[in-house]
Amino acid sequence: MTNFDPSNAIQDFLVFGEFGDVNPSITDSSTFTFMSPDRMEELFEHEIEGCFLYSRHWNPTNKFLSDALARMEDSEAAQSKASGMAAISSTIIQICNSGDEVISSRTIYGGTYALFKNFLPRLGIETHFVDLGNLDLVRSLINDKTRAIYCESVTNPLLEVSDIPALASIAEEYGIKLIVDNTFSPMILSPIRLGADIVVHSLTKYINGTSDCVAGAVCASDDFIHQLTDINSGASMLFGAVLDSTRAASILKNLHSLHLRMRQHSSNALFLAENFRELGLKVYYPGLPDHPQHELLKSLMNPGYGYGGMIAIDVGSLERANQLMTRMQQEKVGYLAVSLGYFKTLFSSPGHSTSSEIPVEERVKMGLSDGLVRFSVGLDNDIEHTMERIKRCLEDTGSI
Repeated sequence: MTNFDPSNAIQDFLVFGEFGDVNPSITDSSTFTFMSPDRMEELFEHEIEGCFLYSRHWNPTNKFLSDALARMEDSEAAQSKASGMAAISSTIIQICNSGDEVISSRTIYGGTYALFKNFLPRLGIETHFVDLGNLDLVRSLINDKTRAIYCESVTNPLLEVSDIPALASIAEEYGIKLIVDNTFSPMILSPIRLGADIVVHSLTKYINGTSDCVAGAVCASDDFIHQLTDINSGASMLFGAVLDSTRAASILKNLHSLHLRMRQHSSNALFLAENFRELGLKVYYPGLPDHPQHELLKSLMNPGYGYGGMIAIDVGSLERANQLMTRMQQEKVGYLAVSLGYFKTLFSSPGHSTSSEIPVEERVKMGLSDGLVRFSVGLDNDIEHTMERIKRCLEDTGSI
């Protein structure tokens, strides 16, 4: 595999409008005109590149963003969506019919778990939640009804690293799809180059980076994106989770600083993780040498972007976790809030927020403690000063 730099791929993506705009103009229109009835009829029969019908199908601004995301992930094509969950749900619905099955990591975002566990069975689609590190178990679950393996490149919230090449090899062997949620590690990992068929993102998080919109994306083959947008049978077209063109333009602008932001997020997170370890805390961070998949991540990652901006620590109990988060907000470390990728540090207790959809017994099996505190580490210019504040909070709450 040749060296690949997602930042260079995006920088090489140039958009010019009629007057050479450095930023593409926002197409603020829901529908588009045709010069003849024949041309309109032709577009209803099959997609025509560069020809737009209705913004639920394609919009020029959304297409600019989608093409840039495809460059970043090195996929043939992409489609921007109204949310990360829209990206995941439309992908699964496009691939699966009633009676089909999915094999999923047991450690995934709570909203994804709820979709797979609670909603998809209403459509006759069953999901097996397993430890995807057990490749023999994965193989044993594949049958003629299996349509996909689903994982997160770096899992939410325990920060396990998926062996994408190994899972891709199994998926290819059995003729099924490997779907990877790359929300936690944009630019750090390039799952399609590692063998994945489809990559999904919540653009809400790192890619946008300013916590002011909700959006998602699917990056895949040109054929699969055409399936999603097919006028007669496409899950994206018919479910209609459309991203507003103004937001698409805003995300496209923010995308061009993602490489700088990811480096800073990662650098700050590694500093905190090393200091947390020195204080004797139980730390989950794949940049630490004793993380179970540290060497795996090193072998898969694109150089120069670090190990990511997400950390989790276990302070022993929900009561102490809540006390710690309250003190950190009072000390202006950051905000007690869900989500991630913001320029300020965000922290939450996953078992009672972003993973609350997962039943307690399942959280216990996967090792998700009530005392877990998840950090989305911000872009702090003086991370040493931030660490001093956090240490005071840890001391005040008896966490160290």
